[in-house]
Amino acid sequence: MADVTAIVLTLNEEKNIGECLKSVAGFCSRVVVIDSGSTDRTLEIAREYGADVYEHPFTYYAAQYNWGVDNANIATAWTLRLDADERFTPAVCARCEKLMQEHTIDDINGIVMESDFFFLGRQMKHGGSKKRKIMIFKTGKGRIEDRKRDAHTILHEGRTITISERYLHYDFKDLTSYISRYNWYAIRELQDYIAYEQGASYNANTDPQLMQHRKKKFTIYYRAPMFLRAWLWFVYNYYFRLGFLDGKEGYLYHYFESYWYRFLVDAKIYEYRKTGKTDGELRALGK
Repeated sequence: MADVTAIVLTLNEEKNIGECLKSVAGFCSRVVVIDSGSTDRTLEIAREYGADVYEHPFTYYAAQYNWGVDNANIATAWTLRLDADERFTPAVCARCEKLMQEHTIDDINGIVMESDFFFLGRQMKHGGSKKRKIMIFKTGKGRIEDRKRDAHTILHEGRTITISERYLHYDFKDLTSYISRYNWYAIRELQDYIAYEQGASYNANTDPQLMQHRKKKFTIYYRAPMFLRAWLWFVYNYYFRLGFLDGKEGYLYHYFESYWYRFLVDAKIYEYRKTGKTDGELRALGK
């Protein structure tokens, strides 16, 4: 068993949490679940799998995860960032355990990996479906950057290493929850965009490929015409990056992810520029 603690954030994840924890049962020496008010069997299942359960009010992902980093008394050499809809394969576990042993005392402080991504039960093999992040970092050497959306794992110092083995990401429950979640994401993306316009930096000490992707978003994508850029992003991912090869599921995924979501973010930016208010402020006013 590896000297690593997994931190998993949950809210009504009874459909996912069992398989998630089962996938790291023989790999992580400790699992911490940070729950934000589940009303289903999430906590019961988490305890059945031996997880240490903490409860803390949720504001946004980075703040919640970092609360766990700071308050869960992590004593292992490494920390794993794992979402409830993600699974580690035996190959990923074996590879990561070997790397953590090899890089105990050098400046390799993070392990980067990509996922096999599933939507509506089908693996997305083309288009813009690649999910990449620093999943494991040395305890005390990393945390999640303080952003409302698209928050990367950052390192205080040191370098990362990338593995070819892939974890599994099942990013779908049903369309209702998917649309509701992405509407929530769009509000957070608006807040990050406002912060950028006000001078916040998009730079972070993270995986170079992730940083390059973000740089393109702020220096190329957001400089393209509003609303048109969402359509162009869809065309690029669905046609030029061959997203259409993933069938009807591929069409739905790229329509929602590349077009609908990006169009929604633009609509919220437009609304903010007209009203000076975000969605949260409008709801607080009863509008």
